Amino acid sequence: MTGLLILIPLALVLGLIGLGAFFWAMRNGQFDDPDGAAARILIDDEDRPE
Repeated sequence: MTGLLILIPLALVLGLIGLGAFFWAMRNGQFDDPDGAAARILIDDEDRPE
């Protein structure tokens, strides 16, 4: 029973840290261009002009 008294608050704190990190990433533009990155992987380096 004492294990639950430690594990439940620890899980809540870690969940809040993860949620905070997600919102921080959203605010700093980490997810702005998902389509561009997906299409960029299909472009061959040889086709690009240098």
